[in-house]
Amino acid sequence: MRAAFVLAVFCLGVSACAGSNTPSSPTAGNAITIDILGINGARSFSPNPANVPADQLVIWHNRDVQTHRVVLNDRSVDTGNLAPGASSAPMTMPIGTPGPYHCTIHPVMVGTIAR
Repeated sequence: MRAAFVLAVFCLGVSACAGSNTPSSPTAGNAITIDILGINGARSFSPNPANVPADQLVIWHNRDVQTHRVVLNDRSVDTGNLAPGASSAPMTMPIGTPGPYHCTIHPVMVGTIAR
């Protein structure tokens, strides 16, 4: 029994130390969060403009009391409806798509992705 335990610990240690040649994928931990603050024109989002490098993950977080839906004007990103307190899934900003976005429910809410 003790030998099986020692073998299991050894195998676990070897697999934990094994390296990987595959690049790590981005995680939500390194995402840029853009807060949805309310229906207030260009001050509806923070930061605005948001400096987002190509292929960077972005999360929109709804800090307002109303539901919002953020869409890049070119339609390359769509958060879906975000209830109060909800966050979007981490989304990668496609290469070549910096620019304006808005809330499709409240079109006066506008923001900009800058590079």
